[in-house]
Amino acid sequence: MTNHWIDFKNTDCVMVCGSNIAENHPCSFKWIDKAMNREKDPAKLIVVDPRFTRTASRADIFAQHRPGTDVAFFGGLVNYAMENDLIQKEYVVNYTNASFLINPGYSFKDGLFSGYNEKDRKYDKSTWAYQTGPDGNWLRDATLQDPNCVFQLTKKHFSRYTPELVSKITGIPKDKFLEIAKTYCATAKPEKVGTLAYAMGLTQHTNGTQNIRCFALLQLLLGNTGCAGGGIMALRGESNVQGSTDEALLWHIIPAYMSIPSSQTTPTLAAYIESKLKGYGQGYWKNMPKFLISLLKSFWGDHATAENDFAFDLMPKVDNKNYSHIAMFEAMYAGDIKGLMCWGQNPSVGGPNANMENTAMDKLDWLVCMDLWETETSVFWKRPGAHTKDIKTEVFLLPAASSIEKEGTITNSGRWIQWRYKAIEPPGDVRTDAAALSQLGHKLKELYKADKGAPVPEALTELYWPYDEEEPDSDKILRELNGFTWADKKQVKNFTKLKDDGSTACANWLFSGVYPEEGNLSQRTINEDPSGLGLFPKWTFCWPVNRRIIYNRCSCDVAGKPWNSERDLVKWDGAQWVNNDVPDFGWKNSKTGAMIPPEKSAARPYIMLDEGVGRLFVKGMKDGPLPEHYEPLESPVDNQMSDQQNDPVIKIWDSKMDGYAEVGSTKYPIVCTTWRVTEQWQAGQMSRNSSWLCEMQPEVFVEMSTKLAEEKGIKNGDWVLVESVRGEVKAVAMVTERIQPLSINGKTVHVVGLPWHYGFVGLCKGGPEKRSYAANQLSPHVGDANTMIPEYKAFLVNVNKA
Repeated sequence: MTNHWIDFKNTDCVMVCGSNIAENHPCSFKWIDKAMNREKDPAKLIVVDPRFTRTASRADIFAQHRPGTDVAFFGGLVNYAMENDLIQKEYVVNYTNASFLINPGYSFKDGLFSGYNEKDRKYDKSTWAYQTGPDGNWLRDATLQDPNCVFQLTKKHFSRYTPELVSKITGIPKDKFLEIAKTYCATAKPEKVGTLAYAMGLTQHTNGTQNIRCFALLQLLLGNTGCAGGGIMALRGESNVQGSTDEALLWHIIPAYMSIPSSQTTPTLAAYIESKLKGYGQGYWKNMPKFLISLLKSFWGDHATAENDFAFDLMPKVDNKNYSHIAMFEAMYAGDIKGLMCWGQNPSVGGPNANMENTAMDKLDWLVCMDLWETETSVFWKRPGAHTKDIKTEVFLLPAASSIEKEGTITNSGRWIQWRYKAIEPPGDVRTDAAALSQLGHKLKELYKADKGAPVPEALTELYWPYDEEEPDSDKILRELNGFTWADKKQVKNFTKLKDDGSTACANWLFSGVYPEEGNLSQRTINEDPSGLGLFPKWTFCWPVNRRIIYNRCSCDVAGKPWNSERDLVKWDGAQWVNNDVPDFGWKNSKTGAMIPPEKSAARPYIMLDEGVGRLFVKGMKDGPLPEHYEPLESPVDNQMSDQQNDPVIKIWDSKMDGYAEVGSTKYPIVCTTWRVTEQWQAGQMSRNSSWLCEMQPEVFVEMSTKLAEEKGIKNGDWVLVESVRGEVKAVAMVTERIQPLSINGKTVHVVGLPWHYGFVGLCKGGPEKRSYAANQLSPHVGDANTMIPEYKAFLVNVNKA
């Protein structure tokens, strides 16, 4: 998330893909309303979605497309921009890697990038590297004419994405696509700016990472990133999703987006630091040792010393296995995992291939769930069709406190860390998550101290956790997240004060600055906006260092002159920088206070990246340095871009419960996707126990076109059976004009969609025989090559009257 919700009001054009923002993020949409209702130059709204939504009803331009074809659509926009010279040339030359020269050995042919190993299904990425000169520096061509420069390679790659081919793949009529392209690419004018907004509709795909990469690539070409009203708007689906990823609830990172150590490649502190600095080079990540060692100090306190590498040996390390959600349930199904603690999650409803994941839990020795009431996961053995006598899993259900029964911070979509006060005490003997985890940690310490034969007991017994009270103080924990000097426990000002010698402790370097000595800035509510840009710099705290819009050096030209004087975030007045936002670049010498001139700061506007500039071409991706359209694993048609039907390095599982429909299946000919409704929430725990909400949306439904309903003899309100290779769901037919059949390369393709919130527990029981308890009984176990996020948004089904 480069900007924040209020910043929508500054844009000239919003394109929403993979989100029904008006319905699911209504507080953000009010700022789009403001932009669209400006008296001077009102903003345009473009919506691209598989159905006509409430957001689409407000759009200037709406296009329906086939789920799973986003890269083809975005690739067409990239091609349109480059072929019609609708790029922000000065931005592209100076602020992106467009001029960098790539290894002459790099190639792309018939859907595969150079270096592909078919046996291992992996890429050797050596040919994706930059060329270097005798001095070791990267070679560049500022004219962008060299055939090996990133600009020319990008242009060549996307030249295949013609409007005609985009239409054949996505189903968007050519004239509609061109209307969108002309409208959005108009933001390439230096004084104009556009923003791209997305949610789970883009990420929950086998090529979800490349979807977002293509978004970012387009924004770089148009010069939209780093500007007020521009950038990438990641619309989080829960109030603290941003905070949870910041705190490393994802398996492959440790707090603040540092990669998790590997027992093979980075077994020691020296190896870890050397490995990471090779990649981070000149970027601000060169400070990573300060962040890491301060984190280790916050973990193990006095036990973390220079002599023992600050207890790095005690940090858990992965051994090149996949520890993602799908992999975890596959291991459970195979009998390799014996116990599961499941807090704040309901995989019986929210997990892909839910029938398989429930069967996996049948094989556990024990399961711990902590929630407000029974969930489908906590009583998975009660699901329709389960054979209770064969399930030996011992289940512990712990009562949890709701969000209004505890206090602490949440971090919203805009990276704003805000304090949330307790409204009411939890009932009875209910514990908060922090209390339960703290008490569990203290108990484990006791057990490990008593067990003389325990392996590496110090990993637990020496943990620094000075919160002995039954309910840990959230205020004190936030102080630790901010960081302090170890000797005197004084709060550091921000992460620029962290050290790599063990003298500072910080549990999350990104949060450093939220709680300096002067107090808890997440509690600030000073409603002042001096710039008029919606920055509100004294309202709560925004990571990093209260910066509201990241990459903001890009909001002005090399000389420091804003592209648009009415939206200036930072500017050079001839003698000094005058800033509305916290600068995201080297603007002042920290020791002397002398101003750094604009021509020098312009060299590194993307301060965190090794190159110092935005990346059109990215070596670090597992499935290619440039986005490429591949069909979803289950598709009604062949890939029109190449003979490579699917992304060659996506993760596919093959247990006996992991079936997949063949390409163009006649048994499962319909594309299915999933989405949300306003009245139900996530996997249903919170909303399906409310009689009012269940009265408004009582049952799972399947939305389909009038033409499909006519073909199937289905009327609105009929109960129908939706079937995939993996399972079946009974749902109420919602026959509507909001979805239309698509013409895909001359073939009529139908699309249907189901909300994914429903289950067999609570007041909404899922219809007749309780069989329709989860739309995700239909979705597959297949993961994105980079993140392993499951494919929830494009798979094959059939629909018939029940």
